[in-house]
Amino acid sequence: MKNIILIFTFLYGVNLFCQDIPAKWEELTASDWVQALEKSNKTCILPLGILEKHGPGVPIGSDLIRVRNWASKATNEEYAVIFPDYFVGQINEARHEYGTFSLPNKLVMELLEETTKEIARNGFDKIIIINGHGGNPQMIRYFIQNQLNEKKDYAVYFFEPNFSEEIKNEILSARKTDPSKDQHAGEREASEILYLRPDLVKLDRVNNESGENLKRLNLSNNLYTGIWWYSSYPNHYAGDQSFGSNRLGKIITENTVSYLVDAIREVKNDSVTIRMQNKFFDEVKQ
Repeated sequence: MKNIILIFTFLYGVNLFCQDIPAKWEELTASDWVQALEKSNKTCILPLGILEKHGPGVPIGSDLIRVRNWASKATNEEYAVIFPDYFVGQINEARHEYGTFSLPNKLVMELLEETTKEIARNGFDKIIIINGHGGNPQMIRYFIQNQLNEKKDYAVYFFEPNFSEEIKNEILSARKTDPSKDQHAGEREASEILYLRPDLVKLDRVNNESGENLKRLNLSNNLYTGIWWYSSYPNHYAGDQSFGSNRLGKIITENTVSYLVDAIREVKNDSVTIRMQNKFFDEVKQ
């Protein structure tokens, strides 16, 4: 009888461990945590969006909506824990438009630093930043480079899908507008939201504003200045979202998610990055 009880207890424990647990941080219970750490191999995804105007007919939270959906779809295939909505980043260029949430630069960097530290304090040693905002990559790369400022027991990765030529051609064949003119809230982003959240797209408003380049600043390609975006696109809209399509949105989303699944697997299996960080700091001259 005692042996039967032990076997039942063992099988019950195994069954509990095999049960599905949520991927979203906020949906986990404290009693799920050890299982979540083990199942994710201590890997956490930090989806970084922005609150900003997206033309006349696409929601302000489009960047956040996209990255959260990418993470959710990808973790259905390869488990990792998803950090809650994070919408603090670089968005100074849109401060003249309603709906923009822009904090001071120093605070933005400090908040990202403290957020990754706090994620690590909760047991994760691999943090993947995924980004939905075109104005964030330089900031994220700078932030990650600054991880070498002091020794850490965790590593931060930046997911940037580099589509194959085959996928790029598939996207191009589904487009109706010139990609070079589709820089913000145009056909591509409208298509992604039409695919993910069609209920939030206001198609009857998409022609209320122009997304044309006004070319009010005539500097050469050898010079860069922060006001270039406003000078070119004062409506904070570059492209034509009236051409958005579910087909284009599906192609971009499904391929992004596929690449993210591969990236999660790669990070979960990576034991070299943290080892190299430790070796680097062992050799840092004091």
